[in-house]
Amino acid sequence: MAQRDWVEKDYYKVLGVDSKASKDEIKRAYRKLAQRYHPDANAGDPDAEQRFKEISEAHAVLSNDDKRKEYDQVRSFVEAGGQRFYGFSPGAGTGGVRINIGDLFGSEGGVGDLFEDLFGFQGRRASRKGRDVETEARLSFEDAVNGATVTLPGGKRTRIPPGVRDGARIRVPRRGEPGPRGGEPGDLYVRVHVEPHPLFALGERGDVVVTVPLTYPEAALGAQVEVPTLDGTVTVKVPAGTSSGKTLRVKGRGAPRPKGGHGDLLVKVEIEVPRRLSRREKKLLEELAEARDDSPRAHLEAEIERRRASGARAAS
Repeated sequence: MAQRDWVEKDYYKVLGVDSKASKDEIKRAYRKLAQRYHPDANAGDPDAEQRFKEISEAHAVLSNDDKRKEYDQVRSFVEAGGQRFYGFSPGAGTGGVRINIGDLFGSEGGVGDLFEDLFGFQGRRASRKGRDVETEARLSFEDAVNGATVTLPGGKRTRIPPGVRDGARIRVPRRGEPGPRGGEPGDLYVRVHVEPHPLFALGERGDVVVTVPLTYPEAALGAQVEVPTLDGTVTVKVPAGTSSGKTLRVKGRGAPRPKGGHGDLLVKVEIEVPRRLSRREKKLLEELAEARDDSPRAHLEAEIERRRASGARAAS
């Protein structure tokens, strides 16, 4: 958004929060309004689309500490009377002396640059890079896997690479605000939110994670299990003696990677314990327990015996 808009737009009012609102309050207000006015939920409604753009613009400023501080300074200046507050106006009331607003507000950019732009003063600094812009994009799981072109607030379109994870922050060079005095544009940063999938989750470098329940016999004896993938199914060999929580890797059956190729399918095994047993099942498990002469807790039992023996010696 252009800084000139800051003079006219009350971003706190747009989000329905107080000017002293915390970052969490601003975030909650934005999410509630963005969900209500998102284009996907209001197809063909230009008013909702415009409202969504205004909400996103307000959030991009108020969620950034530096931009919010600068915006508050601008609003304070304007509400105090702008030009009249400092007793001058462009080309008049200064006794013929040209005033550099940058000297009033600092020579490193920021608010000074904005008022030079608003009131026509010529600064002494060379062209600089434009400000970076922050925004958000929501993707379905499928679009996150395959990549998608999305339309952002302000009508900007950008390509989201395949395999992007929820919470990723993508930099789009030179798509931010134009630089003052002909400087190059800033960058656009897109925070991506990926809708969850009922079966799959995206891991690193295009890996796809799926959780597969196993019965105790399958885990103990080994099994061949058919597992869904993004584009079909694959048969996974479960080795005998597989423990709960173990991850089996299937090469190349994950999501596309931004630079080519595919990630892997990560099959996370969970052993399912039945809540109810038939009489026959219960009897078989009891026989199995009696047949085992080793304990998975042998190391703990040894420590318990050591402590008992130590306590007995101390008592005597």
